[in-house]
Amino acid sequence: MRFEVPATGRCIVVPMSTSAELFTIGQLAARCGASVRTVRFWSDAGLVPPAGRSAAGYRLYDAEAVARLELVLTLRELGLGLDTVRALLTRAVTVAEVAATQVAALDAEIRILRQRRAVLSTIAQRATTIEETMLMHKLARLSAQERQQIIDDFVQSVIEGVDPDTPAMRIARSIRQLPAELPDDPAPEQVDAWIKLGELVADDDFRNRVRAMATAGAEADELELAVDYRAVVEHAGRALAEGTPPDSTQGKAVLDRIIPPDTPAAHRATMLEQLETFTDARVERYWQLLAIINGRQPQPPVVPCFEWLIAALRADVGAQPSSQEDTAEGSA
Repeated sequence: MRFEVPATGRCIVVPMSTSAELFTIGQLAARCGASVRTVRFWSDAGLVPPAGRSAAGYRLYDAEAVARLELVLTLRELGLGLDTVRALLTRAVTVAEVAATQVAALDAEIRILRQRRAVLSTIAQRATTIEETMLMHKLARLSAQERQQIIDDFVQSVIEGVDPDTPAMRIARSIRQLPAELPDDPAPEQVDAWIKLGELVADDDFRNRVRAMATAGAEADELELAVDYRAVVEHAGRALAEGTPPDSTQGKAVLDRIIPPDTPAAHRATMLEQLETFTDARVERYWQLLAIINGRQPQPPVVPCFEWLIAALRADVGAQPSSQEDTAEGSA
């Protein structure tokens, strides 16, 4: 007698005894490497029925029962439930159908285990409280749709009531289009980034700050900010690295390399106001976290360079004479 289990490649061959050899339940259990209690339970369930009984009333099993027991043991080792095993033995379903179902179930379980492992790795690397641990576990278990809904809710709260043709709406659409989805096998840093992102977009102060930036951008007819991005990163970045105070004489020299010295005071004041409005380290952090989640290397932070420029401009604008003083001096 031959039983094949395609899902495992295992083939069970039990030669039929010409002498119709019969086994007691203990002999059957020992032959197949199972416990007597297990064989008795499966026999009572009808999975391994006895061939008959002895004169004393004890169950006796034949070679077919040996084959069935080997098959049941194999299927149970694969993680199949007794109902599924029974369906296979009665030919209600095929082994291939059961295998396909089990593969899908195992894939889902593996994804959960990988996310759980990543969360535990993150917890091990961070000094977290019980509350933070619960939050991390909850956020990591969210479905892709639920995670995207968090981002959508954040974006909606930021742009609600803003003219759809403004630059703010274009930024909002780009936020929506960039997925914040964890891969099936996330690295600990990706889980950590998602957790930080979830905490960030749930922060009311951050939401209000981003909305203020969106509405300011929507209300401006034309942004007058004419600062060379690369010049800021190069010169302000070097000043930061060298520890040059933005309100010092050396800081003023660096500022003049970024903003021409002959720029009118009023224009400098406008530039300062806009820089203060649209410079925020948390917004930059938002994009960096999204990059990590999506498996990309985040851009180096540049907000510190702009913060240095803001401080230098603030010191310079404060030292500049007002337009009324300019007029008075000119009259004199």
